[in-house]
Parts: sequence; structure tokens; C-alpha cells
Amino acid sequence: MIIAIDGPAASGKGSLARRLAERFDLAHLDTGGLYRATALRVLDAGADPADPATAEAAAKALDVTGLDSPRLRDSDVSEAASLVAGVPGVRAALLAFQRDFAHSPPCGAAGAVLDGRDIGSVVLPEADVKFFLTASAEARADRRHKELRQRGTESIRAAVLRELAERDLRDESRDTAPMVQTPDALLLDTTNLDADAAFAAAVKLVLARQQRAVPEHRAE
Repeated sequence: MIIAIDGPAASGKGSLARRLAERFDLAHLDTGGLYRATALRVLDAGADPADPATAEAAAKALDVTGLDSPRLRDSDVSEAASLVAGVPGVRAALLAFQRDFAHSPPCGAAGAVLDGRDIGSVVLPEADVKFFLTASAEARADRRHKELRQRGTESIRAAVLRELAERDLRDESRDTAPMVQTPDALLLDTTNLDADAAFAAAVKLVLARQQRAVPEHRAE
């Protein structure tokens, strides 16, 4: 089983993906981490993340062992990640990795959950279950502001809200793989849902999809 989860920043994709992976014995890949790791390489080199050649070279040289770096969640890295994600060469370099992970998940997992912004539309359009998570900009800003403060990072809510709005615009309007809700994706608005409620709703939807798939499989 392959589950694709898309949506804007701070909508709850990562938390939901991790919990679904544990619930259904699936491998999990935060695809945004690939772009953040690419951005971090560019920033550490003192280069411009908006430069296509530099960003593409960083993506091709990406060492996946760096995906656990705590710096990947820093605000400057997140902003830079949104820039490198709009570079066609970067997306092409990371596309094969994401598809290989989904179709050949590590450690004998029964499938995979991938979260990002173009998983259901571009990376895995054949995914068995697709979610598109959303939430109001204000709710997402509150979450990101709280997350940054809990990690000891100085944060101003107004600045967080502005950065999220700018990132949403870039993700939705870029020429390459813009963030969109596909017609077959299940919309889950988490504005007024806590993590437990969102998880319960998602599990119910996945189980319903599985039940519908069983008769189809037997008929074959």
C-alpha cells in the first residue's frame, strides 16, 4: 500500500504520515527533508539557493545520511528549500529516489507513506490513498511559531505568518510540479483538529479504501 500526503507547510502532514506509517506497518519518507537537505548543502557552501545550477548540483550530491540533521527545521533552511524545490533539475534528481523508496520500501515494510507537496500529483499519481491536508494560515502560523519556540528558536508570529504566505504562493505558482489537490485526493482540513483527531479521521478513510479494494482484488 502506498499513501501520498500533500499540503502546505504546518498543515500536519509529517505527524500524520509518521503515525499512519506506524499504524499500517509502512515505511515513511518526509520528501520535504530531501529538499531541505539540498538547501542546507547550498547554504553551507555560501551559495544562492535560487541559482538553478548550484541547487541541482547539491541535489545530485545529496547524502541521505544528512536527513536527520536538526538544522533541517531552521527557518532559513525551510525558506531555501522552497526555492530549490522550484528548480526542475532538483526535482528530477530527487524524483527517482522517492519512487524507488515507495515501490521498494526498506526493512520489508508492507508499503510506504510519503508526504510532501507533489506526491499524489507527480511523484506517485498511482498511490492507493491520497490525502491533501490544509488548515488556515493563522492556525498553521500558530503551530509553526509554537514549534520554533519549543526548540529554543527565536520566533515572531507575524514573521512566521508572512513567511508561510510567501511559501504558499511559491509552492502553488511554480511552473514545475506546483502544489495542487488532485481530484482523487481526500481533503482533510486540520484547522480545528488536533493531531489525534486528524489521525483518527485518516485511519478511517484508509480502512474504507482498503475494504473497497478487497472485492476488486478478489474479482481479478
